[in-house]
Amino acid sequence: MLPVLGAPLAAASVVLALLPAAAPSTVGPGSGAGPAPRPTAAVAWGAPVDGPVSVLDRFDPPVRRWLPGHRGVDLDAAMGDVVRAAGPGTVTWAAPLAGRGVVVVRHPDGRRTTYEPVDAVVTVGDDVTTGDRIGRVAPGVGHCGGVPSCLHWGLRRGDDYLDPMLLLRRGRPVLLP
Repeated sequence: MLPVLGAPLAAASVVLALLPAAAPSTVGPGSGAGPAPRPTAAVAWGAPVDGPVSVLDRFDPPVRRWLPGHRGVDLDAAMGDVVRAAGPGTVTWAAPLAGRGVVVVRHPDGRRTTYEPVDAVVTVGDDVTTGDRIGRVAPGVGHCGGVPSCLHWGLRRGDDYLDPMLLLRRGRPVLLP
């Protein structure tokens, strides 16, 4: 059944198109080094936190790679809140990094989402789907701009940082059979 023009589409019938991927160019935590990206047409993305998504600090990339900036978004989350995979992929990092627990998920198109500070319940090599629990918000020091805790959520394609909130924006609707 096709929706009437102007009528809302059911959430399950809307998918977001993925951007073309660039191959990772570095090796290390979060680099996603491994098999070549699998081609894919569309993926349903979800928020990494339950409930309404509230951005405490927005994406503000630096003008030059080496300059200061905010290379992700800080989402309102309390210590102990469940952290979920924003999309399907493979865990490529699940360990402390610079004193904070970090989880990195490499998605089929080669992009990577990062989550910190997180007490991980996944391990490297685990396959996850959208909404799978990957950990809980852990105590974080100094990143949340005066609030006790938050979840820093990042998105990378190769060496480029992207705004992860773009994953949650509705694109053009695509009707599924």
